[in-house]
This record gives sequence, structure tokens and C-alpha cells, in this order.
Amino acid sequence: MTENLKACLKESLDVYDYWAYDQRPRIEWPGGAKVAFWVAPNIEYYELDPPQNPSRKPWPHPHPAVPGYSIRDYGNRVGHQRQMALLDKYGIRGSISLSTALCEHHPEIIQMCKERDWEFFSHGIYNTRYTYGLSEAQERMMIRDSMETIHRHTGQACAGYLAPALSHSEHTLDLFAEVGEELFGAKGGLYTCDLFHDDQPTPVRVRSGKRFISMPYSLEMNDTIVYAVNKVEPRQYSTMLKRHFDRLYLEGAESGTVMCIPTHNYQVSCPHRIKAFEEALEYITGHPDVWVATGREIADYYMTHYYDAALDSMTAQAVSAGREG
Repeated sequence: MTENLKACLKESLDVYDYWAYDQRPRIEWPGGAKVAFWVAPNIEYYELDPPQNPSRKPWPHPHPAVPGYSIRDYGNRVGHQRQMALLDKYGIRGSISLSTALCEHHPEIIQMCKERDWEFFSHGIYNTRYTYGLSEAQERMMIRDSMETIHRHTGQACAGYLAPALSHSEHTLDLFAEVGEELFGAKGGLYTCDLFHDDQPTPVRVRSGKRFISMPYSLEMNDTIVYAVNKVEPRQYSTMLKRHFDRLYLEGAESGTVMCIPTHNYQVSCPHRIKAFEEALEYITGHPDVWVATGREIADYYMTHYYDAALDSMTAQAVSAGREG
């Protein structure tokens, strides 16, 4: 193993500690809720003929990649409105994982979300341009551009980040926290959705020392993983969402949990799939003791009420296990 690889591995392992699920301070969400529930619509922009990246091809087809591009265009033309109407029906404000180029390409979509007081967080600029191969300075520039674009078009200080097409470097979390602090002070750069490692928010170390957390964002419940990768039928997806919620609701009676449904307007909003999503939303929001929130609201509440206790608990467990230092 090269020294550079060892250093990268050590840095990745130092992002967060092992922290046993059943040995943590109890979380209680507002109003005594057992589950903090949020929906994260990925509203993305894909280029028909993007710049090539040596690490990853944007399309499985040669140029022009009409099938992949057009279904994603369908999502922004048709699917978004269909999903938005459904979230309105159940009183859910979306937390948008946004390809920020959409602000320029489809500002009308941004306006509809603003009118509903949805949250906007960064998903990079285009979902066909990856972090792979970028220098640290280039990645910083990309992250800054995306956060500044959100602020310019919405007035929001961007709190969250999901790397474009889930592409990362060893500096991604550090850079997002740093740029958020530079642009917006304590209000910017608060959480990542890229770790997928827990059902509760957890503190994450970044090199600036900023207070920063991982927000539960489930790949297992992500509609693209469900439909395009695992080839699940819509009726089974509805059942999966309900069962996922049932378990988190049960455990949330002991300590509050977080459920996220990550969606894509070209997946969940297709006519033959939308009913399954609606059935799940009706089921989840029909339960008492569910806090329907945005990602930022959950992050703010956790960091205000539980972040310090979480750090103390993590340190105590590390000392007990002989991992300290």
C-alpha cells in the first residue's frame, strides 16, 4: 500500500467514529415525535453531450444519448409537477437535492418550489459532471458556484450537500463545510447526505472544526436504486417504504429516528408508479408522532439540542473501547 493511499484511507476513517446504535443519548423530536420524516426530491439537470470524464461515462449509449436524456427531461417537464401536487396534498415541503444549473435552465421550477418554502441544497451543478479528477481548487470552485447559485436564485444559505452523481474526493466534506462557512457563516454548510451509514444524525469531523453532521438519506429507499438498479415493482416499493417506516417508528419510541425518501421526478412520478408513492405518504403521514420536516430543520434541531451530547457519548465509547488517540 502506498503512503498516499494510506493517508487517504486514514483520512476517510477519521471522518466519524464507530458509535453503537443502542448506547447513545436519547433523541426526542419536536412534539415528542418518534420519527423525523423528510422527502428529498432530486431535481437534476443532465446534459445531452457533456464533457467526458475518464473515470465515468455519463450515458450508456453513444452520443446522442436520447433515451436517457429524454426521460430526465420528462421528469422536469411532467414528473416534477405531478410529484409537487402529491407533496402538497400531504403537507410535505420538499428538500431539493438540486443540480444548480436548473436555476438557469428552468427557473420556473425553482419559483414553484420557492412559493412552497421548500429547502434547496446542493447536488453540484450538472449531474453529468463529476468530482472525479478535479483538483482540490477545482472542486472548491464547483461547490462555491453551486452554493452561490442557490443563494442568488432563492435567498437561502445552502445547508446540505449530496455530491453530483454521488462522486466524491477525500476533500469533499471539508470543502463543503469550509465554503459554507465562508459564504454564510454558521448558517451554511451544515450537513452531508453522502455517508448512508446511520438512521440518526451523527457528528462528522471536518478539518476546519466546524460543527457538521451526516443526515440520514437512504439509498435503500431511493427510487432510482429501487426501480433502475434492483428492478422492484411499484407495489413492492410501497410495501418497502411502509415497512421501513414501521421499524423506524418502533425504534423511535426509544430514541428519535430519521426517515428520508429520496426521489427523482423521472422515476417515482411516472404514471404507473405515482400511486405506490402516494400510498406510502398517506400511510406515513397518517401516523401520530411524526415530525414532517425539511433536512435543514432536522439538522438545526439536532445540532442545537443533541450535537454536544453526541460528541461526549462518542468520546466515552472510544475511551471505553480503547480507541481514543
